[in-house]
Amino acid sequence: MARLRIASCQINTRVGALDANVEAILAALRVAEEAGCDLAVLPELAITGYPPEDLLLKPGFIADNLAALEKVAAATGDCVAVVGFVDRGRDLWNAAAVCAHGEVVGTYRKRELPNYAVFDEARYFAEGDEPAQLWSIGGVSVGVSICEDAWNPAGPILDQADSGAEVIVNLNASPYAEGKLARRERMMATRAADASCALVYTNQVGGQDELVFDGGSMVFDAEGRLLARSPQFVEDVMIVDLEVEPVYRKRLLDPRGRPTDRLLPLNVGFSDEVEASATPNAADDAPLAALSVAPELDPDEEVYRAIVLGTRDYLVKNGFRDVVIGLSGGIDSTLVAVVAADAIGAEHVHGVSMPSRYSSDHSKSDAQLLAENLGIDFRTIPIEPAHAAMLQMLAPSFEGRDADLTEENLQSRLRGLTLMALSNKFGWIVLSTGNKSEVAVGYATLYGDTVGGYSVLKDVYKTRVYELCRWRNAQGDAPVIPEGVITKPPSAELRPDQRDDQ
Repeated sequence: MARLRIASCQINTRVGALDANVEAILAALRVAEEAGCDLAVLPELAITGYPPEDLLLKPGFIADNLAALEKVAAATGDCVAVVGFVDRGRDLWNAAAVCAHGEVVGTYRKRELPNYAVFDEARYFAEGDEPAQLWSIGGVSVGVSICEDAWNPAGPILDQADSGAEVIVNLNASPYAEGKLARRERMMATRAADASCALVYTNQVGGQDELVFDGGSMVFDAEGRLLARSPQFVEDVMIVDLEVEPVYRKRLLDPRGRPTDRLLPLNVGFSDEVEASATPNAADDAPLAALSVAPELDPDEEVYRAIVLGTRDYLVKNGFRDVVIGLSGGIDSTLVAVVAADAIGAEHVHGVSMPSRYSSDHSKSDAQLLAENLGIDFRTIPIEPAHAAMLQMLAPSFEGRDADLTEENLQSRLRGLTLMALSNKFGWIVLSTGNKSEVAVGYATLYGDTVGGYSVLKDVYKTRVYELCRWRNAQGDAPVIPEGVITKPPSAELRPDQRDDQ
């Protein structure tokens, strides 16, 4: 029976950076070629990056995407590459190109277009409507599907399996959410078992604006058993040898695949056969690729790694080298500083303490100790002179009114002003330090602690901030976060004896 050696190429792409994406694709294909693979699977829209959004409304961008695909196809040899791109005709399609021997030999167009949550594909793309099509690669019938196609139990995967597919590849750009890896695994295992097909699920990895793609690419056999999984949050080329014989064995015993039980009319369209000549199919006794199932991460580690990757890629992909953070000695700014140091290196992180008359000694010392533990640049710029001047300037207008939140918020806004001045002068991007709980209830100062080009904790609740700090402190030889930061009562320190938890 035939054996197919497959490379699942979990790469990090950039939206709109066609040349960089082509280089990343070609680098992965070189690894696949050197490993003697018959087939290499790249992520959804790997050429353009995901999600391309309104770039899709620019005809020049679509043309450039097609030219980039031709570069990828021209570089292919015996190893067949399945690459996500934007196809053009009377409409636009989210598509996958099947490339081999220097050319594009076939195309699949995504049928199920998600239009919920962060997805807006129906705005840009038409649904694919071609009959089920298979490609013969090294004597194995292979079907191609894209992301949401696999979430429909009666969708393209079942059609392709009924048409005779033995292996189905699924190209993905599936964003991270906590616990989603397990949900994906259950879903794909079910699809593989129901279709009596081996299934290769290839996801992209990396941050793109507000989204994080965690990778976690997987391969399942025809029984729905997990054979291999790439680690989350890192690029990876996973090599897997798939034996086709178990697919035949499973179908012989599964009546759901018999013609009398098929619910949909079948239209089988085989392209011209694409033959791969890599070692595994040439010699059935060749050594099998070692299979590895990357372990699931602890929930706190998973969330922390997602935050670090999202922060790093936002900075790198937008051309920022250094960040500046207001270090109050509180737990939120502390976690942001630690994430930033882990993401881009301590030498690129600048912490600023901006004490006022209400800042406690322990908060000031905690901020300094954190900076020393991390090895980041640290400076103190007191806002008291500016605060006093503002109060004096506004005194005539405020005459006869009691002090309230106005005077408190002045301090936060002066800190934001200071950080933005440093940003303008040195080209450092300000990382804001507010968490999701504060934003949800409005416990924040507009033009104050909301200042910043990227909000690291925008999707992290306050309770999780504490959990992540404790998890991070448990890593390495010694805790980097001063224990007092975690244990002291939370306070904005904008008035005497203020407590955030009362």
